[in-house]
Amino acid sequence: MKKKLVSVLLVACMALSLTACGGNDKKNNAADNTGTEKTDETNKADGTEEPDAGEEGSDAGNSALNTDTNILYINLASEPKYLDPALNSSVDGGCLAVNSFAGLYTYDKEGNLIPDLATAMPEVSEDGKVYTVKMKESKWSNGDELKAQDFIYSWNRAIATETAADYAYLFDIIAKKDDGTLSVEATDDYTLVVNLVSPCPYFNDLMAFPTFLPVHQASVEAANPDGKDPGKWAAEAGFVCNGAYTLESWDHSESMVYKKNPNYHKVDSVTMEELHFMLSEDDTAIYAAYNSGDVDYIDTVPNDEVSSLNGKNPEFGILDNLGTYYIGFNVNDPIFNGKTVEEAAKMRQAMSMLIDRVYIAENIGQSGQVIADSFVPVGMADGNGGIFKQEDTSYYDAATTGAGNVEDAKKLMEEAGFSFTDNGDGTYQIDPAINMTYLTNDGTGHIAIAEAVQQDLSYLGIKMEIKSEEWNTFLEDRKVGNFTIAREGWLADYNDPINMLEQFTSDSGNNDMQLGKGEKKSDSAPEWAEYDALIKEIRNTADFAKRVELMHQAEDMLMETWSVVPLYYYNDIYMQKPNVDGIYATIYGMKYFMNATKK
Repeated sequence: MKKKLVSVLLVACMALSLTACGGNDKKNNAADNTGTEKTDETNKADGTEEPDAGEEGSDAGNSALNTDTNILYINLASEPKYLDPALNSSVDGGCLAVNSFAGLYTYDKEGNLIPDLATAMPEVSEDGKVYTVKMKESKWSNGDELKAQDFIYSWNRAIATETAADYAYLFDIIAKKDDGTLSVEATDDYTLVVNLVSPCPYFNDLMAFPTFLPVHQASVEAANPDGKDPGKWAAEAGFVCNGAYTLESWDHSESMVYKKNPNYHKVDSVTMEELHFMLSEDDTAIYAAYNSGDVDYIDTVPNDEVSSLNGKNPEFGILDNLGTYYIGFNVNDPIFNGKTVEEAAKMRQAMSMLIDRVYIAENIGQSGQVIADSFVPVGMADGNGGIFKQEDTSYYDAATTGAGNVEDAKKLMEEAGFSFTDNGDGTYQIDPAINMTYLTNDGTGHIAIAEAVQQDLSYLGIKMEIKSEEWNTFLEDRKVGNFTIAREGWLADYNDPINMLEQFTSDSGNNDMQLGKGEKKSDSAPEWAEYDALIKEIRNTADFAKRVELMHQAEDMLMETWSVVPLYYYNDIYMQKPNVDGIYATIYGMKYFMNATKK
């Protein structure tokens, strides 16, 4: 989805403690923070990790407390684009989904995958292709019985063309019937049988992912009789769900109130009566609300506050994430017109070489981010019992990118058809001129990164303006390719490299780089049919060792386009009041509030 730090520890071995979703994508802070190694001693409590308190720091432990013990006050984001779990592809929307819907499986506070509506882990056939899931009896929030057929309907709805779900491709691992529907059967009201196209090392985790959550068929169809607005049923408060909380009220762009669902199958374990969400992406306003006691939990602070909080304020913490913060180029953008595929790639590579990742991680991120030299993050499992990223899978020396690479970057631009005039001060004027706009969402950290990139590109005379957009507008502009260069981020939806790679197939709704897309695809854009075929082969092979080799080939092919420019590996900052306990999160960015307590 579209988002750590004690002795060095691979993510695959970490306790999981927060779309996609791929990808997806956290929103407010450069501390959408990243990294897979820990550098500060931390104390683990309730699935989150909090740095030791220091003696100095901004408002160090002195912010006001809200003592309404039945209500948890939270900020995660601004106005959500979708609450329909099939349509959502953002991390923040995913967090709302896992607190208001229950799936077959979920994660506990130690990060273990556990049954939720399932009675146990699935029975798997000897060939690894047939999964049988036994379900508990449970109800929707309106009292209707929830049965296996609800999952069959929901999953087929997610792949339907008229739904236009960004994550429809996740279901490609499931076999299809002759009529195009998924090969999933209900042998009785509470038994689900799923037939896969090939053995899949991550299918259990998929069944815990928000896109695989059930939706209430009668509600969906009543709100959308003509099929033109698939998310309408969940566009206002009061919609039917089956999780720990139901949405009681929604003041758009201001606030949301969730209340405990009495029909939730584990209602006795839900400790907080209400969740009140502040809807904002103004990190200064969010931080002020936190310090005044109006909010108990936030996952962003103004960028210029990070250094004074990290390691100095006991309320400030850093969560482990598995993902990559990166910059993306629209390969069909007119800036590449007239160039060959190879020349356009050299232009993007040259601009990548100019970016000083060390400066960004140390001076903007400021919370232990590890600079990225590949797209698949450090520590990600390979699906065959090992770790995917080895020492020989770096695509550049990230520590030397920046001003020291000006001459090498200049040479690449010359090979792409540009010429330069030396300004005599270590900078150049480029001919023909390059003027482009960098697209980002609001947030002081994102803006600071954009400004750093702007300065780095100026060494070769490349002019870049910065355009900041409201979150949902930003998401849509990236999705349709209405940009030249944009800030991007992807938090893994599950611990397998295919999740980082399959988002770039030509039929993916998460392929912001427009690879293989467009009715009038630019002549400078790479041919992408081979990549699509490679991802299909990865999904269909039963040889897991070969699968690892194919995934390395796919990452090579992606990186050769230089349409993705990794900057650092994600982690996630947060602030939590000392009278709040029991919130936990996963390395995938999902945050769970149903077991929180408040003194």
